[in-house]
Amino acid sequence: MIRTLPETGSTNADLIALAASGAEEGLWLRADRQTAGKGRQGRAWQSPPGNLYASTIVRLRPADPPAATLALAAAVALEEAVAAFLPGLVQLKWPNDLLIGGAKLSGILLERAGDAVVIGFGVNLAHHPEDLDRTATSLAAHGAAPDPQAFAETLADAMARWIARWRGEGLGPVRERWLARAHPPGTALTARQADGTVLDGLFAGLDRDGALILRLADGTSRVIHAADVFLL
Repeated sequence: MIRTLPETGSTNADLIALAASGAEEGLWLRADRQTAGKGRQGRAWQSPPGNLYASTIVRLRPADPPAATLALAAAVALEEAVAAFLPGLVQLKWPNDLLIGGAKLSGILLERAGDAVVIGFGVNLAHHPEDLDRTATSLAAHGAAPDPQAFAETLADAMARWIARWRGEGLGPVRERWLARAHPPGTALTARQADGTVLDGLFAGLDRDGALILRLADGTSRVIHAADVFLL
């Protein structure tokens, strides 16, 4: 079920409130425009009409894989949805960014409230910002932009499939799909960690729990569980 609003502050904030009131897993909320959209670490998310701003709820169960791995499940679902409209161009960057030619296409924000994880998607369908600290792009820059509602419906279907696999088969199939759609091994990356540490290295895959593996210049490997990651 997708509820649509002409405007709201943040679809994630709205769904966190609905989750607290008992909203069930699988509910989606989409807005034509957000006035207080946000990305990771509280960054503002520009929200002009024509792009996708949508969130959904996953209710955690005792036997589920770790909640943090939902970031990878959301990424592969979004990549599948984008490929339905623009096949073959998108690559994944850890943990859940979609890139076209190294430029950022989308953002995914996970926020937890009790047993609910609210997953927010911002996808540049018709427009992309020009004033970020990294290059951005949109689907319109590579062809016709899909209608946001049609895109949301495609994404909701993909999410339902991947959440079912994540829950029923574990992280393995999600991790395999993520790696198949990621930039190639050996891609140069820089990881900026919360404590200010910056690590440069080469992409060496994901560990069994979905954490990023960086191969450093001295030949050692470092497992990264949380960081802002950029292509070098």
